[in-house]
This record gives sequence, structure tokens and C-alpha cells, in this order.
Amino acid sequence: MRVLVTGGAGFIGSNYVRKVLTGAYPVFAEAEVVVLDKLTYAGNEANLDPVASHPRHRFIKGDICDAALVNEVMVGVSTVVHFAAESHVDRSIHGASDFVLTNVLGTQTLLQAALESGVSKFVHVSTDEVYGSIETGSWTEEHILEPNSPYSAAKASSDLLARSYFRTHGLPVCITRCSNNYGPYHFPEKVIPLFVTNLLDGHKVPLYGDGLNVRDWLHVDDHCRGIQLVAEGGRAGEIYNIGGGTELTNRELTEQLIAATGRDWSMVEPVADRLGHDRRYSVDCTKISNELGYSAQVPFEQGLADVVAWYRDNRSWWEPLKERAAL
Repeated sequence: MRVLVTGGAGFIGSNYVRKVLTGAYPVFAEAEVVVLDKLTYAGNEANLDPVASHPRHRFIKGDICDAALVNEVMVGVSTVVHFAAESHVDRSIHGASDFVLTNVLGTQTLLQAALESGVSKFVHVSTDEVYGSIETGSWTEEHILEPNSPYSAAKASSDLLARSYFRTHGLPVCITRCSNNYGPYHFPEKVIPLFVTNLLDGHKVPLYGDGLNVRDWLHVDDHCRGIQLVAEGGRAGEIYNIGGGTELTNRELTEQLIAATGRDWSMVEPVADRLGHDRRYSVDCTKISNELGYSAQVPFEQGLADVVAWYRDNRSWWEPLKERAAL
């Protein structure tokens, strides 16, 4: 079995690759893992250091928009797990073209190559942000797509392309839509790693608006386990929400991070709200739970404590990234 993991040097993708190669998923225990990653600012080959010398691991630096390369890499692949994407909302607000190019054209390039190569399963990893914002209740997979940022609009477009390749060509595609991830190796522009690293260094943290925007937090281990369940048993053409079951306002999250790092509220700097800032995300995970047996297993309190400890102990990983990105 050969598995192609796009974006496998990123935060979530590298977690998935490490899990596969260290035997966390028995069905893929003998799988050869091919990682295709462009190594943009958020991609980091060091994320794969724990498995870099593994005999079943092969790393290829390349762009998913490069059709010739993608066609070459796709030969012999049975399963594609597609993580590669531009994903930071703030960056998409300031410049959307890279998001459209990678998330839309890159996904179409992969889908076409997978179709031509006869891939047996294509897992397209998406986001709950494609649904928009929800005041009460939770989104099921049948909810209409109402993306509100250039990032989420590009991801919604890629979802629709994935769906079209199943409906038109019969390509066995599954789409997953996750809530906000957290965990180790998370690039320090996202809220939890940014706040943790700032607070560890005694720097203030920026809290958008009134701080009452709500997100559901999902540990990256739980997310990748959900993706694996879909890769193994997800029905072709279906969408599966993957959530963590811990909804917090940004203010509540900030309070927990302050406590975990031994700081106080004087470290918080209120800033103007993000343009088009979605108020609340919440996904209904009934489908993946009933069909595939998924449930979140990492308690948020323990997961967050582990993350803070990881960043405290791994300055050599994140300090150069913050310096290079001037975060």
C-alpha cells in the first residue's frame, strides 16, 4: 500500500505521517508514505524529523499545482490524504490569490491525477469554516456552504471540486470538515501557539474585539484519528464532520492560556476585530460517530497543558519560525 500525503510537513499533516509510520493505525501498518510538500513558510521538514529515516517514508518537495510532478508522484498510490492548503484567515484577508491557487487549482490537479491513476480512496481534508457562522446549534454535513473569508471560500470551492469528481467521474472521494485544531508543531501564527509563545516570553497577546467569538477545539491526535477512520471506512462521496466537543469563547481560551503560563490579564492587549470575523463555529459529529465509531479522546485541559509544556520545552523549534515570520 502506498499513501500520498500532501502538505505532510505541515502541522496536521506531519502529525498524521508520524502516526502512520509509528504504527498508530494498524490497517496502514505496512504502508509506504510519500509526502509531497512545497515547504512554504508554514511547512517545516523538521516536523518529520522523528520519522525522517524511516524506511517506508519518502519526502518530495514540490507544488500540488505542478501537474507533471503530481502525475509522477501519483503512480502506484492507493490512498491520497490531502492536507496541503493555505490556511491562515488573516493572511487571506490581506491577499487571497495564493489561497485560490493552492486550495482550488492545487486540489483540482490532485483530483485529476488521482482519477487517471485509479486511486482507491481520496480523503480531502477541509474545515468547518466553509459553513460560515452559526448562532445556536451545530452544523450537520448537509448544511449549505456560506464561507465568509477568502480562505474559507477557497476551501469551499475545493470541497465542491472534490464532490464533482465523485459525482461526475466516480472518484472515491471523502471530505472531512474539522473544527479548530491544537497540538505540538503548530506554526506560531495561529492563536494557541502564538499566545503560548508570547506569554512564555513575557509579550502581550492580541485579543480580537470583545473576545466572545466561539470555537470548538480539537486535538490534532483526535483529528488525525478521525481522518484515518474515514480513510479506512468512509463511504465514497460522503462528508464527515470531525469535532473536539470543547466550545470556548476566545476570552475563555485566553484565560486558560494565561493561567497555564503563570501570567495575568495585564498581558492581554485588545485589538480591533478581524474583518468578517465569524462569531461561532460548531459541528455535529453524529455521522462519523455512528458510522465509524469516532469520539474525541483527548481531554482539553490535559491537551492544553501538554501543548504549553511542549512549547516550553521546544524553543529551538519555534523561535526561528517566529523570527523568520516576524510574528
